[in-house]
Amino acid sequence: MKKFQLDLFLKIIGISSASGLIYKNDSLYIISDNSNVLYEYSMATADLQKHFLIENEAVNENVPKNLKSDFEAITQYEDDIFVVGSGSTAIRNKMIQLSETRKTVLQNHDLTDLYLSMQYFAGISAEDFNIEGVIFTGEKWYFFQRGNGKNAKNGIFTIESPYFTQGYSLLYNSFNLPKINGIPTSFTDAILVDDTFYFLAAAEDSQSTYLDGEVAGSCVGQIDLKTMKLKKIKKISNEHKFEGITLFKKSEDVLEFLLCEDKDNEILESTIYKLTLNR
Repeated sequence: MKKFQLDLFLKIIGISSASGLIYKNDSLYIISDNSNVLYEYSMATADLQKHFLIENEAVNENVPKNLKSDFEAITQYEDDIFVVGSGSTAIRNKMIQLSETRKTVLQNHDLTDLYLSMQYFAGISAEDFNIEGVIFTGEKWYFFQRGNGKNAKNGIFTIESPYFTQGYSLLYNSFNLPKINGIPTSFTDAILVDDTFYFLAAAEDSQSTYLDGEVAGSCVGQIDLKTMKLKKIKKISNEHKFEGITLFKKSEDVLEFLLCEDKDNEILESTIYKLTLNR
């Protein structure tokens, strides 16, 4: 990670508070933390489609803060897409499983028991608990805990079970992340490329998983999958709160990622950035 380049990639009208994204087959699948929608944006036609995650909801976009499901993480395995709530309040414990080809909801998982087990196992209070990144490999799940609460608990939960509804083993690795202008950074998303986690961490001047604060910037970093050791971390912005990362292109020497920014407002416009890293 000797050099990086951050460029404006595109703007999408119709999405506010983007919190996660997946790039596949020339399309971007985007979630928002204040909506119950999986957005599908075609790079070829600039067409935006909406796939509703929850049935019979009166409001599905710009949902009031006290009512929102707070979908902060998105991951994919084979044909299935998983959209995951943060767990930062009792109504934010949903995981919606969809078929990528059919664009239909397959199952609505309740993660309440799992999240309670995570909190107990890692010694994280309910007030400090906040999942903002999830990765599924087909055999293991990795949940990235954002330490933007009072006790700054950043960590990765590893669930060694394809489907954790019936028996699973649980591991937890904690991480100390640097500050930007005196403000601690905390995990906001991650993906797995080969044997390395590439993660985002944002600095936000707040000690609450519920209330937003002034943004001081974002970093990108690497964690070794096998050792769970922090390898590198680098500041990429003094002003943006990047909350979503997906792989766009890769070669032996260069990786290109697409990032989405959460501006914590209700304006129906999202900006996607391209981050280029030298390996």
